[in-house]
Amino acid sequence: MINESGTFSVALPIVAIAASALVMLLAGTLSKRDHAFAITGAAIFVFAIVGRLVFVAPTGVGFHGMLIANGFTRFADILVLLGAIGALVLSASFNQRVGIARFEYPLLVMFAVIGMLVLIGADNLLSLYVGFEIQSLSLYVLAAVARDNLRSAEAGLKYFVLGALSSGLLLYGISLVYGFAGTLDFGGIARAASGATGARLGSMVGLVFVLVGLAFKISAAPFHMWTPDVYEGSPTSVTSFFATAPKVATMALLARVLFIPFGPMLPHWQLLVEIIAALSMIVGAVGAIRQTNIKRLLGYSAVGHMGYALIGIAAGTAAGLRGTLIYIAIYVVMSLGTFGCVAAMSRKGKPVEQIEDLAGMADEDPRYALALAIFMWSMAGIPPLAGFFGKLYVFLAAIHAGLDVLAVIAIATSVIAAFYYLRVIKVMYFDRGAPGFDPRSIGMNVVIYASAIGLVLFIFVPGSVTVASAQAAHVLLGSGF
Repeated sequence: MINESGTFSVALPIVAIAASALVMLLAGTLSKRDHAFAITGAAIFVFAIVGRLVFVAPTGVGFHGMLIANGFTRFADILVLLGAIGALVLSASFNQRVGIARFEYPLLVMFAVIGMLVLIGADNLLSLYVGFEIQSLSLYVLAAVARDNLRSAEAGLKYFVLGALSSGLLLYGISLVYGFAGTLDFGGIARAASGATGARLGSMVGLVFVLVGLAFKISAAPFHMWTPDVYEGSPTSVTSFFATAPKVATMALLARVLFIPFGPMLPHWQLLVEIIAALSMIVGAVGAIRQTNIKRLLGYSAVGHMGYALIGIAAGTAAGLRGTLIYIAIYVVMSLGTFGCVAAMSRKGKPVEQIEDLAGMADEDPRYALALAIFMWSMAGIPPLAGFFGKLYVFLAAIHAGLDVLAVIAIATSVIAAFYYLRVIKVMYFDRGAPGFDPRSIGMNVVIYASAIGLVLFIFVPGSVTVASAQAAHVLLGSGF
């Protein structure tokens, strides 16, 4: 039975971040100096403490069924906090270097994370929308945080306009589901989806709009149009955050929405998810080939990776969900390391983003070149690094679920995508140049090398991630705690 006595305990991590953010906001506002570095450090400390709270907080349902905490939400929460910590570590020196170090930056990240934790734990379409908007509003401002930079302002505007459209579609879908199911509660929707044919069909129409709104947030095609421009225009510190924590939160929410309230309608939404996954993989593979800006390349790469992650959800099985969770966990580490390398690309304090500027890097800085080569190799899914195993789990799940065509498309697009990943390695090791990049900060080195080591160690000790993913998938599909 659901225990409502632990209402506050269920939301303890969210409350801890919110209270800390408000205190830091007050301190930053009243201070006569901008303590951006100190507040960034405090935010990292808060996220680390909250990570511990996530483990010790009791499971259950709170706020009259609006919020849930269980093994699945715990797994996703940890990944979100990991992505946020890594992005903040990168931002500490990067923002200072490019002149956007303001105390508001880490606070916006904190408020965005609050929305993500609400999203992950939402057990009602109303709380889902509240978390969605808390996250989105913070991300819109972050995209345009470099106010004096035209590209950043353009990225923020594009993200806001298209994000508002996706929010409208999501809200319209929620209203349709409520109209046909008569409830916003996940459990109630599941019962309605198992009942009368009219309620099932009406709810399916609403689900289509909900799915479109969520697909926008994970950069899934054909709702990816904002991704390359926002990735390129936003400061790299912001892009590193966009590429990690929000992807985890929305993918976890998507899994919960499809498997819990709309689980009885799996035959109806499975084909739709297959199409989105296939389009994402194709667009990501083909769109990145002609890119010369590494951030735009990584934007299209993100579209493709979300397609691979969706394969596990399309399978509709426990093995498929486990594969998706493993893939997302590996993707967070790959993205943090890669954007750490991109953030380190600067000359005389100015960011450098062209792939050709990496020429000769292997001669100038072999360790940096090796780390970036590991990230590119892993993103391409070439054995034996972690990225290969991430794809292996979702490909096997697709084959076992009878999705042979989707598996073939995934393998074909992986081969195409390997071209532009290996091109980066080729430029570093075989082209001649004189990069002359600025020295990297300690924080950047920590993120870059820790991520590279993590991808290598996964080859030898994958159990911690695979076991945790399997347990999280079992909890979600078993609706347990």
